[in-house]
Order: sequence, then C-alpha cells, then structure tokens
Amino acid sequence: MTHPAAEFVVIAPGRVNLIGEHTDYNDGLVMPCAIDRGLRIAVAPRVGGRCLVSSDRGGHAAAIDLDQPLVPGRADWARYVEGTLAGFQRLGWRVPAFEAVITADLPAGGGLSSSAALEVGIATAVEMLCGRRLDPIEKALLCQRAEHEFAGVPCGIMDQFAVTLARRGHALLIDCRSRVVEHVPLGEDVAVLVIDSGVKHALADGAYAARRRECESAAVRLGVPALRDVALADWPAAERRLPDPERRRARHVVTEIARVVDFAAAARAGDWITAGRLMNASHASLRDDFEVSCRELDLICDSVAGLAGVWGCRMTGGGFGGCAVVLVEASRAAAIAAAAATRCGEVLGREPAMFLTRAAAGAGPLVEPPGTAAG
Repeated sequence: MTHPAAEFVVIAPGRVNLIGEHTDYNDGLVMPCAIDRGLRIAVAPRVGGRCLVSSDRGGHAAAIDLDQPLVPGRADWARYVEGTLAGFQRLGWRVPAFEAVITADLPAGGGLSSSAALEVGIATAVEMLCGRRLDPIEKALLCQRAEHEFAGVPCGIMDQFAVTLARRGHALLIDCRSRVVEHVPLGEDVAVLVIDSGVKHALADGAYAARRRECESAAVRLGVPALRDVALADWPAAERRLPDPERRRARHVVTEIARVVDFAAAARAGDWITAGRLMNASHASLRDDFEVSCRELDLICDSVAGLAGVWGCRMTGGGFGGCAVVLVEASRAAAIAAAAATRCGEVLGREPAMFLTRAAAGAGPLVEPPGTAAG
C-alpha cells in the first residue's frame, strides 16, 4: 500500500533493451523501451534535515543527512538514492526533508534497470518537492553520474535515458554520442514477453567493468575515439589488428551497432520477421563474442525459438543473468506465454517468472490520488 501520509506518488518504469547491448558506452546506438512494471515511490515531506527511504524488498530503512555534503562510500541499496540527491546538491538545489516508501513489481538484478528506475524516480520526486524541473537529458545524466560514483557501475546512458524519456507505444532509438533520441512507434501487433532467468547479476562485481576496459583498449589499438567509429565495412581489416579477447569484444560492438540501424528500419516498416532475426543474431553475438550470457538465458532463447508467433529472442541488460526479451505477435501473446512457460520449465527444471508488456511511458507522477493501492 502507499504510505498513508504520502503527498504524491512517483512511478518509474523499468526498461528492456530490444537491441543494442553494450554499445552505449562505446558511443553507439541502442533501442530500449520502458515497460509497464517498475517502482512506485510514495513521498511525504517531513520535519528535519534527513531523507528516510524504505523498500518493500526488505532490508533496513535508510536515513540520509541532507544537511551534509553527500559523498560516495555507502554500501547498501540507498547509495543509489544518496548519489541522486548528491547530484542535486551539486546543482545548488536545497532538497527539503522527506520520506519515501518504495514498492516494486520489477525483478531486482534482472537486467530491467531497477537501479535507473530508482535513481530517476527519486530525481522526479525531488523535482516535485522543490517545484522545479530539470531538462530531461540533464536529469538522466545526473542519475547516470550517481550510478558511476555511488554504485561503482560505469554504465552508459541508455538506462537513465530510457526511464526518463520513454513514450508510451514507442521504443527509443538513442544515439549515445550525440544524445539524439528518436521515438520509433511499435505497432499494436507487437508485444514483448519478458522471461526472468532467475540468475541474479551484480554489475559492480567487475565483469561489466572488464568488458568496458576491453572495448576501450580495442579502440585505442585501432586509433579511433570509440568503437562506434569502426564501420562495418572496415571491420575485416580492423580485426586483424586486435588480439583476443579484444577482437571478439569489438566484433560484437561493431556488428551490434549495425543491427540496431537495421532493427530500427525494420520496426518503422513493421517488418517484425526481420527485427526478430536481428534479435536472435544479437543474442548469439552476446553469447559467443561478448561472453555475457549464461546457460539459463541460452536455454530460454533456444526453448522459445520456433513457437508460432515468436519473432525473436535475446538476453537484455548487462548480462551475467537477468532476463530474456521475446518479441511476439500480440494476438498470440497469451498462448505464447503459456507455451514458453512449459518449454522453459522443462529445460530449467522450474517454471520461470515471466510477464507480458507493451512499451510504456517514462517516469512521472502517478495520476491516482494519494492513498490508493500501490499494486
């Protein structure tokens, strides 16, 4: 339930990335969409100089002293909140004391951007408390910086941009270098099935950062600012200059950026067969060249392949666990979900959690009045 004294409620969605994985920090292209699951943050002003945050995910409630400069060092989940508040301190905003009660229907550690949802949700709450608004891109970048500095995850801009800028019924084609966003309509004939592998990832454990370092090293060897600057036509010559594993990491990035361009064109044309094939190729590249998939995700993708009405399937998120995203024909979505549950249950030894979604809007105030159920 919503906090009984809540003055307002913010909803912040999770996101799935339809295609374009590990390309954002290489200045490339990505194509995520927000989903209709996420976080609800019930906010109530309070007396004093502290922010109090609690979550239905368990663990202790956290207190953050707003009268002191906030610096990295906290080890618990509230570091995402603290990092976001620190960004507003840097801007000279005076954030009033408040209490926030967070409820979620988004799998934590599932690669659906629960951390960005928390950061952007808190930033939206601060805007409402202060009666001021940041430019949306500035807001997304503030939240990205919070994740870098306070959580130790050197993420690109995709997650925070998606949670901030998403539009209902659309995917976002994001150019991570220019920060230009195009809203690409997803037709009524398309739905997305999200299947949780049940394997939790922790991107701060070093594997994500290692992939980023490998990509940066490959760019240096090739004499380009970022792997975005290696054209697909130039790759055969470029790859001979790279040792493994940098060669395979770079090959994924170069080919993935090209797949995003082709996927966006297919989506605009309503050609979901081609879009699905590109998703399948993306998963194979993430599995074999970037090595961020896992056995469970591979089994899920293999299990749903060939189901009538399934166009494509791939892992989504940073990898090492999390969820698979399946592009499906909307009219068959319920039947596909039932069949997928059976097939995946057989190969995994347990029926995975899954849900159907459409492209949702970005973070903002909930239209329901305070005191209603959080769902």
